[in-house]
Amino acid sequence: MIINDRVYGKVNVTSDCAIELIKSKSLQRLKGISQHGVPDDYYHINYYSRYEHSVGVMILLKLLGASEEEQIAGLLHDVSHTAFSHVIDWVFSDGKTENYQDEHHKSFVLQSDIPDILVQHGYKTNRIVNYHLFGLLEREIPDLCADRVDYSLREFPLSKINICVPALTTFNNKIVFKNKASAQIFADQFLKQQMNNWGGVEAIVRYGIFSNLLKLAIEKKIIIDSDFWQDDKFVVDKLINSNNKIINATLLILKKKPLKYSAKGIETVHKKFRYVDPLFLSGKKLIRLSRADKKFALKLAGDKKINQQGFVVPKFNINS
Repeated sequence: MIINDRVYGKVNVTSDCAIELIKSKSLQRLKGISQHGVPDDYYHINYYSRYEHSVGVMILLKLLGASEEEQIAGLLHDVSHTAFSHVIDWVFSDGKTENYQDEHHKSFVLQSDIPDILVQHGYKTNRIVNYHLFGLLEREIPDLCADRVDYSLREFPLSKINICVPALTTFNNKIVFKNKASAQIFADQFLKQQMNNWGGVEAIVRYGIFSNLLKLAIEKKIIIDSDFWQDDKFVVDKLINSNNKIINATLLILKKKPLKYSAKGIETVHKKFRYVDPLFLSGKKLIRLSRADKKFALKLAGDKKINQQGFVVPKFNINS
């Protein structure tokens, strides 16, 4: 299978297991789920699907020399995302941790078409679903991991991608940069995405409005919890076809880019703070960027503080 990827270029996938999984119903479902939760029609920037990211993680692991088993785990690591990705955390929780998908990963996979494929190719489902066993795929913040690297690279300018990707390597089963300069470019760009996009006010307001809309739809029995295991379009169609005036009016508001809203009061909200403080090679030693670059360390600490304080944003009244 030849894949033309926006980050890594043309890649030849030779694993029979990976090819079969990519073609499976479970993986194909991810084409209909936005990486950033709120669907493109209702978000301020157009993005990419969970499918593209999942395949990208597998490709990155392949390029870094990971085992086929780890590549398969990478391909499947997001297969259990519901419609609207992390918006679901705002529907059923407060959105601070965004761990709904992790908590449902194993149960979703076990009930899907995936175990039969894995068994046929000699893999144990219980190992594959425990992706924390794989050190290149998953690492705790602030380290790099294939998941964190791939989803951020997809939003970098091409000039930054062309610098960062060739500079990635592995050391003691960790993803690191070959030099300080590339580590600094990646970390700065990652933090920029966090503050201006993933954790920016526009994203937070849209998450708040859209999650409130979904809560209302559940309350009115327009949608049910199991609908979220379909895809974005399935649920949005049910919202639109409900002909509920509040829902349709709110969806029209969300189509405005940038969002124009009138304050009905204010509230302080928090969104997960994503950041990296990558390791880079200096000779045969690994050095943490924040130790080598005090300017970056201060910027990181300052942005963390801003996030911890929360963001005061207009409270949207969906009943108006």
